[in-house]
Amino acid sequence: MHWWASPFPLPLSAELGFPPLNGLLWPLLLLFLWYCYRMGSDLPPPGRAHPGGWARPPGTRRQVPGARRFMMLSRGSGGGPRGSETASGSEVPRAEQATRCISMETSEDEDPDGREYLTPVPGRPLFPAQASAAGRKLYAALQEYAKRYGWVGMGRIHKGLREQVRLSDHSTIQRPHLFFLPDVPSVPFFPRDAHRHDIELLEAQYPLILAEFQAVYQRGVDSKLGWSGPKGQTGFPLYSAGICVAGNCRSCPYTYRTLLSMRTFISSNSLGGAGFVLLGPGVTLGGSYGPTNARLRCHLGLQTPPLCELVVGGEPQRWSEGHCLLVDDSFLHTISHKGPPEDGPRAIFSVDLWHPNVAAAERQALDYIFNPDL
Repeated sequence: MHWWASPFPLPLSAELGFPPLNGLLWPLLLLFLWYCYRMGSDLPPPGRAHPGGWARPPGTRRQVPGARRFMMLSRGSGGGPRGSETASGSEVPRAEQATRCISMETSEDEDPDGREYLTPVPGRPLFPAQASAAGRKLYAALQEYAKRYGWVGMGRIHKGLREQVRLSDHSTIQRPHLFFLPDVPSVPFFPRDAHRHDIELLEAQYPLILAEFQAVYQRGVDSKLGWSGPKGQTGFPLYSAGICVAGNCRSCPYTYRTLLSMRTFISSNSLGGAGFVLLGPGVTLGGSYGPTNARLRCHLGLQTPPLCELVVGGEPQRWSEGHCLLVDDSFLHTISHKGPPEDGPRAIFSVDLWHPNVAAAERQALDYIFNPDL
């Protein structure tokens, strides 16, 4: 039997007939394997920080990825030996300063009474003191949403709710009375391309929608038959403030199915609605503002006498039967029907759609904040 003279076996490359590796590659390979072993065996136990890292404050949740991680709490009181002070005036020991941070979410055991406000913008006032009760309610709903899903993508909504108290400072041409979403491009009338799919769907279903409107209109305009609103501007809602009007939807099954087929129809919060709207002859509705600029209102003309006009943000437009208008009703707008009584009422099918620049995460948050059941 043949024995090796050396205790070390031949390299694998020699046994397989390959040329030997460079002398530096073997030490590098061994170092790499040792590094992998150390990284796998040196994991810190739960609750302790990895060597070289900072520990997370006890009782707090992990921060949202991509958010700003830390912010200094001190505000330059001379850097004395006793430590720095927080915004409330209490001193923070030096040993604790190394781990203090402002998280995008508060700890689970903080603020049991709900008197504090979450804020993803450290260092700013938590909420305007002069905010109305409705504004505080909306802000509280945003907090609850952020606790469940995080603050990612909520920057514009948070900013809009904080600045809601200054809506009176906005231009008189655009002033939504409920919620203004900042940094959203706005024009009085939007082109068809903004919601091409939904507009083409509505216009393709125009004959069926018109037939169902005529059927419910010929039965009579009466509150007992599903109509509502003041004399001169009466509506037959299929959705009202995010709630389906079941009886009216049963009367218009094809129109109801068309609504369900639309991609951007606002059907889950109080900002959205859909239905037939009448405007009687000789009626003029003075300047008013819609509730928000986060939506667009789509008008499908059903019965449009020639002397009917819609003026939005100073720009006049007229309806056309079988065609849609995309309107941002957060602008100052007026509606008039100056035709004679024999022309009959102007009739449109109105649908509220999401503004094309409102992201999917923002739509989900607004559905939660403006939930009809809250």
